[in-house]
Amino acid sequence: MENIYFLMIIALIILAIADLVVGVSNDAVNFLNSALGSKAVSFRTIMIVASLGIAFGAIFSSGMMEVARKGIFVPGEFYFNEIMIIFLAVMITDILLLDFFNTLGMPTSTTVSIVFELLGAAVAMAMIKIGADNGSFSEVVNYINTEKATEIIFGILLSVVVAFSVGVLVQYVSRVLLSFDFEKKAKWVGAVFGGFALAAITYFIFIKGLKGTDYYANIKPLIEGKTFLIISLSFVIWSLLSYVAIIVFKQNIYKIIIIIGTFALALAFAGNDLVNFIGVPIAAWQSYEAWVVTGIPATEFRMDVLSQKVSTPTLFLVIAGSIMVITLWLSSKAKNVVKTSIDLSSQEDTKEKFEPHFLSRNLVKFTMMLSEYTSTVLPDGLQRKIERQFKKPVIKLSKGKKHELPAFDMVRAAVNLMVASVLISIATSMKLPLSTTYVTFMVAMGTSLADRAWGSESAVYRVAGVLNVIGGWFFTAIVAFLASGTVAYLIHLGGATMIAILLLLAVLLLSRNYIKHSRMVKEVRAEDTLNKAESGSIHGVIEESADNISKALKRVGKINSITINGLIEQDLNKLNKARKTVVKLESEVEDLQNDIFYFIKDLDDSYLGASKFYIDVIGSLQDVAQSSGLIAKVSHKHVNNHHKKLKKNQTDELLDINDKLLKLFAKISEVFDSRAFDKIVPDIINSKKTLLEEVKASIQKQVERTRESDSMSPKNTTLYFVILLETKDLIMACINLLNLYYEEYDERNRPV
Repeated sequence: MENIYFLMIIALIILAIADLVVGVSNDAVNFLNSALGSKAVSFRTIMIVASLGIAFGAIFSSGMMEVARKGIFVPGEFYFNEIMIIFLAVMITDILLLDFFNTLGMPTSTTVSIVFELLGAAVAMAMIKIGADNGSFSEVVNYINTEKATEIIFGILLSVVVAFSVGVLVQYVSRVLLSFDFEKKAKWVGAVFGGFALAAITYFIFIKGLKGTDYYANIKPLIEGKTFLIISLSFVIWSLLSYVAIIVFKQNIYKIIIIIGTFALALAFAGNDLVNFIGVPIAAWQSYEAWVVTGIPATEFRMDVLSQKVSTPTLFLVIAGSIMVITLWLSSKAKNVVKTSIDLSSQEDTKEKFEPHFLSRNLVKFTMMLSEYTSTVLPDGLQRKIERQFKKPVIKLSKGKKHELPAFDMVRAAVNLMVASVLISIATSMKLPLSTTYVTFMVAMGTSLADRAWGSESAVYRVAGVLNVIGGWFFTAIVAFLASGTVAYLIHLGGATMIAILLLLAVLLLSRNYIKHSRMVKEVRAEDTLNKAESGSIHGVIEESADNISKALKRVGKINSITINGLIEQDLNKLNKARKTVVKLESEVEDLQNDIFYFIKDLDDSYLGASKFYIDVIGSLQDVAQSSGLIAKVSHKHVNNHHKKLKKNQTDELLDINDKLLKLFAKISEVFDSRAFDKIVPDIINSKKTLLEEVKASIQKQVERTRESDSMSPKNTTLYFVILLETKDLIMACINLLNLYYEEYDERNRPV
């Protein structure tokens, strides 16, 4: 029987390694967001600094492991066999849940997931024990460490409000004092800011953060009761060092803060969050060691041993830290999660990932009303001074460099790191496993709000994004609790067989998600993505737009072919693929439209005629995308609702039209690829006329079939008409593009 528990330990070790990988992929946003968003230093430097922080943080995290052993449940109320079921259920659930969020690119909380998984599995096991003894549900409280669990849960929830509020306050004060022209301020101003930021970071991370670890006893006599003195001296020393760095070594103090802050936050992340990934497996290993030497049956060995303080072997911490560092460098999902956070806090216009909804619109409306009221209370002179501090400098960039601006400046990045480090370190010193994701994300959102990054153009989208992420956190808690409890119950019922099934299921789901994500990344890289116009001349716009048109028509041709074949074969998978692909195309065309304002603003005065041409081109591209999109969507809806198949004569006509449409697209794409606009007329125009006549003839045939036959399906007839009419519009939109280019070509080559 011992073998089954030893195999469970091996399974938990493997799960711990996998959990480290998916956990770091999710939590990398916690310490990379500020440095990457501000572009203060190179990506390579950021990664090296973060890696060092993780390595040191992992070694110093031993004290936090007690949360997995006794923070949520009362160990002495469970036997060894029950504890192993709880631990295995937690790890299986955790790895699947985190990988799900990583695949979506949504930051979630590894702390919340592990806490609620432990709670769910422990409650499920307690209910099983109570049911076996015919006890009362109220007895569950005897098995759960309600005081500590409640403290942890409320601490996590409170951290959301505190992090956001402190982020708003500190950033607002920092911006009022420093402005956006912070680099033009007196040298001593930067030195004082550096002294304050670095003193806060070093004290709370390197001193307070050590409390609760095995290393704290050695330095406790030096720091106990001397907090004010240490902070004051640290502030003076760091201010002087900052001043020397600015004056003598000509260093940017804000870059130094960002580098040290990134290291500190990575260290705090590893110190606080490593328990989320390996705390449970280590607790299981220590439980196994305590049980196996006793000779007592697993069903009779009470787990009081977990209530005792046990240090974590340093080797385990070093191995875990190494896996985290390797994952940080290799994980593409980590970059995806980081992008979500940076986009939501960007000072510049960016593609909004989230759609506004009722709650976000009303929150923005309320905030605007509150802002208007506040403006009537503050004196006009004070308002003008504050407004000057928030005035953004105009940055002159060469053509084509607009989109290379950082998401936010170094002051905001420094505040993000400073505030998040302080809050996380305070919680770590109190042995509260608060969510580093919640803290860093909400600090970043708070500083964004204070910095006026959420303007009238983006506020409803950004607020919707924040609410979606927070909603995802609550979803994490509920799912973690229910799923972990369910898995624990299944393992209790099925024993070794169920464990094998669940582990196999976990491997299959992780493999599926990995393959799906890899395929998606390759498709994004390989796909002909539409590019925004960066040129300021009519010739440059013609060249860039010609590439976009060629790419769009090639993609529309593929979409149409997949749609028609999927409709004829009643293949919902093909129609799903077509619908998703066309939605991406429509989104890219919409991005081009949204960029028109900036395109016109950047145009040279001598090339203003390029703006009308570009607007007309984008309009025709939108018509192409919309027609293709409608065909894909109505076809998907028809098959998804299980309506009747098309008749044979209808399918023959559609295949014939689609074949000729593909040839027309190929001809047009060839013209745009080769820039041979003189070949547009008359060959392609004649092909267009022939195809339009064929579409009109098919429409007429369907009208006659509808009148003559009683067996025609109303749904089929409607679908067929929609496809033919949209195909007609699609052809006309393509010809409009051709005419635009031909007219421009003709005008530029007309003899003077």
